[in-house]
Amino acid sequence: MPPDALPFPPAPLLEHGLLDVGDGHRLYFERCGKPDGLPVVFLHGGPGSGCNPRQRQLFDAARFQVVLFDQRGCGRSTPRGECHANTTRELIDDIERLRQHLGIERWLVFGGSWGAALGVAYCSTYPQACLGAILRGSFLTGQADLDWFFGPEGAGAICADAWSSFCTALPPAAEGRALAALCTNLGDGADKRAARVAAEAWAAWEEALIAPGQAPAAPPVRDAAVQAALVDKYRVQAHYLAHRCFLGEEAVLEAAGRMADIPTAILHGRLDLVCRPRNALRLHAALPGSRLQWVDDAGHSPFDPPLTRALIGALAHFAEHGDFARWPGA
Repeated sequence: MPPDALPFPPAPLLEHGLLDVGDGHRLYFERCGKPDGLPVVFLHGGPGSGCNPRQRQLFDAARFQVVLFDQRGCGRSTPRGECHANTTRELIDDIERLRQHLGIERWLVFGGSWGAALGVAYCSTYPQACLGAILRGSFLTGQADLDWFFGPEGAGAICADAWSSFCTALPPAAEGRALAALCTNLGDGADKRAARVAAEAWAAWEEALIAPGQAPAAPPVRDAAVQAALVDKYRVQAHYLAHRCFLGEEAVLEAAGRMADIPTAILHGRLDLVCRPRNALRLHAALPGSRLQWVDDAGHSPFDPPLTRALIGALAHFAEHGDFARWPGA
């Protein structure tokens, strides 16, 4: 597969809309692919990122009926950037409301990064609604994950030049408390210019870890609307990370222990610098009967070609067999 190629064209859109989930929030959702295909719910990462059309290209439209939605405060959901009544418990219930709204009996849960943690939380809360789970590049929401991503002795020690650039955008002496500084600059009532600088710096740091070894690109030129969307994305992410996503590592692993009856595939790129491979080992050990596949020459992005191929393989295997008992993995 060429580096920028994806295996399928975007799955055709069947319907889209806004679902009122209460508390002033309305979720944007899309249903696409085959109307009577195997139902899949796609859980995006971040938190705060939202969905995009490229993600629809991971699914064979001749096989799958795929539901994508933007979580509270994200993407095309409204109000964008809103953190009130926006916790993991509410997101879990939103997923279930969406399933009922669409009249889907059970579906396959497909989540990556933060979406993997949210997938575990949802599956363990509503197991009767889940056919199985595919979890990629798992984020466990614990302090160790945050120290790795925001610490000079974690990812900052590997991508030292990008870390140095990131720190220059933060207030003086903030290197050891980067997340706290970001939360301040992106919180309610924050100075608009400081919020833009913080969001741009966070985006550049994240991109450096997703594509390590590449020369830093020139900062993109963003118009005011795009800058506002970026600030809203990282405002939601800061809100969640400041509270360890209202979960924490032990809560995620404990929830995984209740998924014994849900066939689960765990995939992780060996070169992932955003969410460390140790997370996959811990999740696999906690989740009875799960299958784990390491993906060589892949990092965090599902669009790294080796990881794309592995995800497509896991989806195809489940569509054919309804479980992962004979799926490649340890």
